[in-house]
Amino acid sequence: MWLINSPIGRKVVMSVTGICLILFLTFHLCMNVVAFFSGTGYNAVCAFLGSNWYAVAGTIGLAALACIHIVYAFILTIQNRSARGSERYAVTARPAKVEWASQNMLVLGLIVVVGLLLHLFNFWYNMMFAELVGAQTAIDPTDGFALIQKTFSQPAFVVLYIIWLCALWFHLSHGFWSALQTLGWNGKVWFNRWKCIGIIYVTILVACFILIILAFAFHLAPSLCSCAA
Repeated sequence: MWLINSPIGRKVVMSVTGICLILFLTFHLCMNVVAFFSGTGYNAVCAFLGSNWYAVAGTIGLAALACIHIVYAFILTIQNRSARGSERYAVTARPAKVEWASQNMLVLGLIVVVGLLLHLFNFWYNMMFAELVGAQTAIDPTDGFALIQKTFSQPAFVVLYIIWLCALWFHLSHGFWSALQTLGWNGKVWFNRWKCIGIIYVTILVACFILIILAFAFHLAPSLCSCAA
């Protein structure tokens, strides 16, 4: 199958899965914005999604897309290094037209993966998974708002999440236009437009995540009690 055996096919898979992840992050941000305004509203959204089979199916689908994206990224990186052979050590300066993110996608990807695992443990494991298996946790699995408050009341998690989001910005800002280029939207005019649109969109996306984290870190978000009143 050319999607697996062909280098171009693997790049197409990387592009499609990457775009799907950006869409998921957009949906995820919409949920988090609710938490900024209403703890009760956020818990209601979580309860609505957690009580439906398609939320579980969506989580499994996301995990599959993420795994495919990561596996293909490593495969492409290894193939590119093998193709260059010893020549990859010959050039130490970064070419003028090659972005820093492009040359460091593997490192950025590793940071993104570690951050994703941390996030899954902090929230998915303590919410959806704990509720599904009936596990005992320090905070009620249905009270996602309290879990957000607890997580970002700890400075270490605030710093780790911001580092993760910064790496995510570099990764996505390059990956957005690179994916569209792979899919054939690489005309000179629209390529520059998509590159600009991608940077603006990803910047807004990541900035909103960071602002929400800082709001909880500095206790600027509303409390659950005040929202319920």
